[in-house]
Amino acid sequence: MLSFFNHKKVSITTLFSNEFVDIHSHLLPSIDDGSKSMDETIALLIKMHSFGIQNFITTPHIMEGVWENAKDTILPKLTAVKKELIARNLTDISIHAAAEYMLDSNFNILLEQRQLLPLKENKILVEMSYINPPVNLYEILFNIQIAGYQPVLAHPERYLFFHKKYKEYSKLKEAGCLFQLNLLSLSNYYGKDTHKIALQLLKDNLIDFVGTDTHNKRHLSYLESIDNPKILKLIAPIIKNNAEFK
Repeated sequence: MLSFFNHKKVSITTLFSNEFVDIHSHLLPSIDDGSKSMDETIALLIKMHSFGIQNFITTPHIMEGVWENAKDTILPKLTAVKKELIARNLTDISIHAAAEYMLDSNFNILLEQRQLLPLKENKILVEMSYINPPVNLYEILFNIQIAGYQPVLAHPERYLFFHKKYKEYSKLKEAGCLFQLNLLSLSNYYGKDTHKIALQLLKDNLIDFVGTDTHNKRHLSYLESIDNPKILKLIAPIIKNNAEFK
């Protein structure tokens, strides 16, 4: 299996089947730091479709004081994108919406009110500040599960404060947290340290799912450039896990 990786370099984009679902992206127009317009949204979707990605659960930020999104801002944007895809006869692209929730005080309110947009069924995508984790992180993870949800931590490899506390990753998994790796971390897009931790998490079988975390065309150029055979062999089975969300 995948023995051809040993003979020639191919792009990571060859690993995307029609069962793959990208569960982390910022493709809805003018709603966060991702796509800035409907035209940009469609251009990104077309480019990603050329990579073999047909299924999307896009995840705009919900972050207190920065991106004050909610169901009533996200779902109308999703409807508009779906209508535009039909208008352009791009009918083999499937797009749904969830959200990427910052673990802040606003999130606690949304959790109490059950006002969350899951990736599928009970799985919700969450993130932390890049400066430091919440002081009550494990309490929040516990409360998420008590409420009937399962947390999927976005890009665990990007939290630099865990790099020198690597055992914390195992503790998070034991606390019921699933991990979603950013595929761009397999390049040096986020830096060498993040790249190193991403590979270590893969080798230690701590990664459950992947996402592109696409915001713009530059991200897609980096994604297409990932062609290290050893890395592709590591990531291939995890990419297959994303079919769970179809």
